[in-house]
Amino acid sequence: MTKDIVNSALSKVLYPGFTKDIVTFGFVNSIEINGSDVSFNVDITSSAPEVAQQIIDDATQELKAAGAKNVTVNIKAPKMPEPPKPKSKNIAPHIKNFLMVSSGKGGVGKSTTSVNIAIALAAQGKKVGLLDADIYGPNIPRMMGIADLKPEVNGNKVLPMKAYGIEVMSMGSLMEPGQSLMWRGAMIMKAIEQFLRDILWSDLDVLVIDMPPGTGDAQLTLAQSVPVTAGLTVTTPQAVSLDDSRRSLDMFRKLNIPIAGIVENMSGFIAPDTGVEYDIFGKGTSQPMADEFNTKIIAEIPIEPSIRTGGDEGKPITFVNPTSESAKRYMAAAASVWATIEEVNAKGGASNESVQPTTPPGVSACSTKH
Repeated sequence: MTKDIVNSALSKVLYPGFTKDIVTFGFVNSIEINGSDVSFNVDITSSAPEVAQQIIDDATQELKAAGAKNVTVNIKAPKMPEPPKPKSKNIAPHIKNFLMVSSGKGGVGKSTTSVNIAIALAAQGKKVGLLDADIYGPNIPRMMGIADLKPEVNGNKVLPMKAYGIEVMSMGSLMEPGQSLMWRGAMIMKAIEQFLRDILWSDLDVLVIDMPPGTGDAQLTLAQSVPVTAGLTVTTPQAVSLDDSRRSLDMFRKLNIPIAGIVENMSGFIAPDTGVEYDIFGKGTSQPMADEFNTKIIAEIPIEPSIRTGGDEGKPITFVNPTSESAKRYMAAAASVWATIEEVNAKGGASNESVQPTTPPGVSACSTKH
């Protein structure tokens, strides 16, 4: 074998997709011959593996037809371009922090917690917004004393209402009283995005978001729309509630949302006449769950009649009775939540990059074949 024989054989190897051969293109170099063994390099411009394989197959065939025994083809190709990585998304960048208040099931006092945590944060000097994203059970307007008010519209944007020093928006303020919503997931997802994009929130320190119970479309949409700084789970001491609350905490973990802690509601009962606290439903039963998810119980809120009356009458206990035991515990919980938010920001801030959809627009991830 000689280099002339090798070049002659390789001049019959067309570059895939072209009428010119790899020798004419100048892609062949570093030819080495050892008896009837031949090795050489081919520098190609395509990163497609099928192009490289075709050149190897054709070159080997032509050289063996010309008398070569062993053929080694070293392909040098550019690296395959990496698909663009999803970036962190934030459709409300003027809001500094987002607190997702979640629960595994309804009826555990999630909205009451959202209201009082928001008011407690405002009392501690923060500029706070409260978004009632509980599409199916929007109770925040009643709890905030604004059930009869409608928000103002400014062009194609909506101004949040104000109560107790915080900005408030709720689906309940946009609906007629008693109206039911029978929405599919896509409509819920759109509503969540509009609550963030089309409401004229000011430059808030934190937006407290009261989520629907469970772990569904609303939670995923929120996590993909804004980088949620921290998540707060609300539960009651009963085992049935704790089972569902584990799902809520697991959701935070899977969405890479830092966990601010657990609020255990209905944790004991404070008698209004004596002020004595009784353990009637259990208390502190959330601790094993907190340990499991490496978090803590930041408040054990007792059953206190003034919490219920305050919610019904639109007079949150943390505002109207700040010296009550429950109000003090909400204030301590808010301080703990804010400490978590500061810790997250000190470490570089929240990101939702890892939960961005990777399927093309209009294609459901659930229907994509793997």
